[in-house]
Amino acid sequence: MKNFLLSVFSLVICTVAIAQKKPDDVAKFASEMINMGKLPQNVPAKVTFRLTNISKEPLIIEDAKPTCGCTIGNYTKEPIMPGKQGIITATYSAASLNSFEKQLNVKFAGINEMKMITIKGEVLTAEAFAKTKTPASKVTAKSKTKTITRKTK
Repeated sequence: MKNFLLSVFSLVICTVAIAQKKPDDVAKFASEMINMGKLPQNVPAKVTFRLTNISKEPLIIEDAKPTCGCTIGNYTKEPIMPGKQGIITATYSAASLNSFEKQLNVKFAGINEMKMITIKGEVLTAEAFAKTKTPASKVTAKSKTKTITRKTK
């Protein structure tokens, strides 16, 4: 009888441990990776990740940390109600020439596992960038920030 109760208790503990919520259980990203395309060097570029709360409880983004210092992250600070959307923005410094792929680690309240979202693109010299056509992007001289607008499926 002791062995039976111990087995049942162990099974319950294992089931509870496995049933921990995961980021994909509470949030659905429109896109987990955004390709920023070709960027001019030294013109910071900003992208916006959109996420929807797919749980039945308010969702709180505790943090959205970039994995390097060349990216700055920001996010919706107030609770996101069920079915509603929040945003996470990433600004890439575009200081170094070459292709890049950078991640942001997103931490939701009450969930131990982090969600990783990615930005990627290619930084070109001003001369090389001038030779390309990027109709989905807009560079403003006043702000010196390139805002990327990409449609996600």
